[in-house]
Amino acid sequence: MVTFITDGVKVSVETIYQPEYSNPANDHFMFAYKVSIENMSDYAVRLMSRHWYIFDSNGAKREVEGDGVVGLQPVIEPGSSHEYVSGCNLKTDMGSMKGEYHMMRLLDNAMFDVHIPEFYLIAPYRMN
Repeated sequence: MVTFITDGVKVSVETIYQPEYSNPANDHFMFAYKVSIENMSDYAVRLMSRHWYIFDSNGAKREVEGDGVVGLQPVIEPGSSHEYVSGCNLKTDMGSMKGEYHMMRLLDNAMFDVHIPEFYLIAPYRMN
């Protein structure tokens, strides 16, 4: 698990290789990732959008942007957290992701970015 804190918002990410949804013979490798976003600040925040940078070990790079996460723009109260699971497909059995969440502090509608630390997507057989 990787973790990073930006302006009182803690982001933690765990990854899981999905062999049942992967097809290595066709260069298709599926990974799930579970994200926990914990508001350690004194103010409620809303996750407005996300921006991902996705890297395959063959040098390919993609960017994905969109509103919220998995169809939601959650409000996270102080001391609370929001968790979700999503997925990413790669053309190789190793890669990584990183990015940022664009957040709004509800007290004054101030926008700020929360860093999503780089995490690795690696098929378990590559670890041996």
